[in-house]
Amino acid sequence: MKPGYKKYIPFQPQPIQNRTWPDKVITKAPTWCSVDLRDGNQALVDPMNLQEKLEYFHTLVDIGIKEIEIGFPSASETEYEICRELIDGGHIPDDVTIQVLVQAREHLIKKTFEAIKGAKNVILHFYNSTSTLQRKVVFHMDTDGITKIATDAADLIYEMSKPLIAEGMNLRFEDSPESFMGTEMDAAVEICQAVLDHLHATPENKVILNLPTTVENCMPNQFADMLEYFIRKLPGRESAIISLHPHNDRGCGVADSELGMLAGADRIEGTLFGNGERTGNVDIVVLAMNMFCHGIDPQLDFSDIPSITRVYERVTRMHVYERQPYSGRLVFAAFSGSHQDAIAKGMKYHEENNLYGWSVPYLPLDPHDVGREYE
Repeated sequence: MKPGYKKYIPFQPQPIQNRTWPDKVITKAPTWCSVDLRDGNQALVDPMNLQEKLEYFHTLVDIGIKEIEIGFPSASETEYEICRELIDGGHIPDDVTIQVLVQAREHLIKKTFEAIKGAKNVILHFYNSTSTLQRKVVFHMDTDGITKIATDAADLIYEMSKPLIAEGMNLRFEDSPESFMGTEMDAAVEICQAVLDHLHATPENKVILNLPTTVENCMPNQFADMLEYFIRKLPGRESAIISLHPHNDRGCGVADSELGMLAGADRIEGTLFGNGERTGNVDIVVLAMNMFCHGIDPQLDFSDIPSITRVYERVTRMHVYERQPYSGRLVFAAFSGSHQDAIAKGMKYHEENNLYGWSVPYLPLDPHDVGREYE
């Protein structure tokens, strides 16, 4: 390993003065968006079929997730057909918004508008990569060229949305500067503000700015600095919903999300149990239950994690690791004798004193709250 580390360039932190996020605490749940049916599905060796996607969709609805990215309907006929079945088959409750992803390319955007006809609540999510590296090696463009890709797409989407909105569709817009984490923050501000302007964003009609940790490349505190800097500099902050899409390359997706909320994020995109490309997306179960264990209502129902796990494992053919926080098969089992003794005494004390507040050694969560038993 010794020679190998020399080829890697250390991350250059974003300078920021008088940061405020370290003094804040999380007091409420973010807006949740599940990307299981798109980002999670495309990461499967064997992607879900129509019936499996429908079952998973209804599971997400039962959990209480109100924004669900259902796919990339312009990518294939299969994805298009699944979108149409959800709409035409009446599977989408009136209080749930479907989200569809599309690249900032004209023919794909037009195909996507065909796919969403007849839906009641839709988020049209478009993206293009903005990172320094991708500008250099993929697109061979400067910041102006990358900005034009985004604003041309925004103009087309805004014009094509008018008749659908006039017909009664609640259609909202979401833009992702892909590889946000690898973009210079001043350039990210410039690009995102241009998109807000071209989509005519207002405080009454906010646009979702989704800032992806496409490839996690720094420590969570450095990500929080980047995010606070970005939000401070963005002129149209009051017309934007700041959303995060954390991946987990460094194993810090949960920390990025929590510190990102402290830095000003309003919304989180993730997947159940963290499924996704490479090392996965942020785990919505872990994030939500971390809040729950601090007395915050996550606005999601994970009171029967075993049944959710069974659906997940069956339709994705993935396995929930035995030590996965909150949901793993062994997280409420103790094999150490001293642990068993302390837990037994703690549970006895809890019962004898008729305590409501949970305080048992080695068990940060009452297993019954997630449909489990202590073993």
